[in-house]
Amino acid sequence: MKLTTKGRYAVTAMLDLALHGAQGPVSLADISARQEISLSYLEQLFSRLRRHSLVVSVRGPGGGYRLSRSADDVYVAEVVDAVSESLDTTRCGNKGDCQNGEKCLTHHLWSDLSSQIHQFLSEISLGDLMRKHEIRQVADRQNRKQSDGDPDTINTRRLIDQAPA
Repeated sequence: MKLTTKGRYAVTAMLDLALHGAQGPVSLADISARQEISLSYLEQLFSRLRRHSLVVSVRGPGGGYRLSRSADDVYVAEVVDAVSESLDTTRCGNKGDCQNGEKCLTHHLWSDLSSQIHQFLSEISLGDLMRKHEIRQVADRQNRKQSDGDPDTINTRRLIDQAPA
């Protein structure tokens, strides 16, 4: 499966947004700190997610992003598709030219696998993931690290407190 960093990070960031969105818009800086994803990379991903109407931006003080609809109505496959990520498991990009311009012996097998993976991810919503106990545990740990000022995690409140007057 060719699910690369782009797709993984987009799903991770969207799940973080879903988990923290009840308190209001979530800043990309906070997602960046909790998930250890570069802020500039998140900006690129969220530009695509916004174009696909999966998120809306909120401007001004306390601004950030929020989901455009309920977490139960946002599916993992939509997120992956929005960032133009490939779920293709064929060598040929599903073009059917894998063996000297023609389909190879196992082309249909790998093509069917790609379809199954996409179908699987189309049945899992962010809400489903949010209800998983293991995911809640990880989110709680990340929140504690951020609020405790773990040296390996950026604490934006601490940075503001240390800023020169």
